[in-house]
Amino acid sequence: MEQTSSPPPPMPPTNWFGRNWKWVVPIGCLVPVLCIAGFVLAIFYFVMGVVKESDAYKMALARAQENPAVIEAIGSPISQTGIVSGNSHVNGATGEANLSVPLRGPKGKATLYVEAKKSTDIWYFQTMVVKIEKTGERIDLNALPLPPKPPSPSH
Repeated sequence: MEQTSSPPPPMPPTNWFGRNWKWVVPIGCLVPVLCIAGFVLAIFYFVMGVVKESDAYKMALARAQENPAVIEAIGSPISQTGIVSGNSHVNGATGEANLSVPLRGPKGKATLYVEAKKSTDIWYFQTMVVKIEKTGERIDLNALPLPPKPPSPSH
């Protein structure tokens, strides 16, 4: 008597995940990571926007852009580049700001350091210094400008 072998039973159909796991797993991991990264970037840009809208930032940047010693060191026009670090907190007529602002001009780079307090709606700058990257020179923007030298009499 001869035994005939019957074919093996058919494989049960695989479910959807079993057929698609090779792309579902990477996408399932990547989407949450991208969402979190997007959320962090949105918060970062919001905070930077708030700092750049502060009066202390605007006043200090304007003073640096108009200062003859800073213009001589890094050239003109002077623009803010990179990431502003520090904080600015205002509550009505009072507040404080501690900022580090990267600057760039045609001749070089510098960093503007600002420490200020706001009292009765007026900003008082304890520190407003530009440090030139190339030379390390520190230019105090709070210092009063020297009066112009009188012309020397010619003999």
